Amino acid sequence: MAGGGIASGSHRWAEVDLGALKANVALLRGLLPAATRFIAVVKANGYGHGAREVARAALEAGAWGLAVVTLAEAAEVRDLLPPERVLVLGPLLPEDAPEAVAGRHLLGCSSVVVARALEAAAGERRVPIHAKLDTGMGRYGADPEEFAALLSLIRASNRLELAGTWTHLASSDSDPSYTAEQLERFLAATEGLPGLRHVANSGAVLRHPEAALDAVRVGIALYGCGDPRLQPVLQLRARVAHLKRVPAGGSVGYGRTWTATRPARIATVAIGYADGIHRARSNRGEVLVRGRRAPLVGAVSMDSITLEVTDVQGVELGDPVTVIGQDGEEEIRAEEAASWSGTISYEVLTAIGNRVERVYSAH
Repeated sequence: MAGGGIASGSHRWAEVDLGALKANVALLRGLLPAATRFIAVVKANGYGHGAREVARAALEAGAWGLAVVTLAEAAEVRDLLPPERVLVLGPLLPEDAPEAVAGRHLLGCSSVVVARALEAAAGERRVPIHAKLDTGMGRYGADPEEFAALLSLIRASNRLELAGTWTHLASSDSDPSYTAEQLERFLAATEGLPGLRHVANSGAVLRHPEAALDAVRVGIALYGCGDPRLQPVLQLRARVAHLKRVPAGGSVGYGRTWTATRPARIATVAIGYADGIHRARSNRGEVLVRGRRAPLVGAVSMDSITLEVTDVQGVELGDPVTVIGQDGEEEIRAEEAASWSGTISYEVLTAIGNRVERVYSAH
């Protein structure tokens, strides 16, 4: 059969190339000053790739630490490295404080209220805080007044430690002037402060070398998106589960949204919106089968999509279909798949469901 290979019986799977991920880490680290620490962002199940597996590969490739969002995500990877090299970005709520303190991780903090809760839960420990300043993202992070109050609280406490300061860039891949404004605000507010200062995300590592301070937080670029120099890490495939002929005038799928204009051969593929194929892909975009592009026709169902394969010779039951990845000379990258759903590669990758088996290699 054409396309990717996997043991028979698997209807839908993702091939994750950890060798490609390591190559991406090496390329990205090569863009940074030698002293800048590389923090691999493995939140949301490693952007859909599998958190533990990609975390281990990133660390083997030279990442200094890991970043996650939730305490549960931190617990999943905590045995892979010292706990003080896991940064919990948060947000944290006051009621999270006892669990957060017990984990002994680096804790992102945007407010005095949460800092006080961490202090109260600290007991005899010193809790390492990474204080977050909002420099223009308008989401999490303390405004300048609260940031000053947060720093004062940490300085006055014998149970809190200022281990770092950080901010998040709103448009590092699209607006250089606004990125420069955010960086300037951050540098002015954090001059002379102890701990790691980190601003740069993937877009900044690739486009704004001046933002590489003490550390960088790299997410989407780790997985091969955002720059043609990077290697895609994930390929998403499923099998042809049914083949049929539809006469001219016949319809396919819920709502009869596609009607054949000629006698057509239709392949039903065992992957649907429960597995991460957005319903916005109904009658939009293409996949690869036998090294050729074939259009999606009809509505995306929970468990299946339908393709017109009239012009693709030799399609058989069980053939692999590539939703993201390469088959022969053809390739569909996550960015292209995202464009057909009117979204971004981040959403396409993190939407891949838990019915999709992850298969790891180190090619």
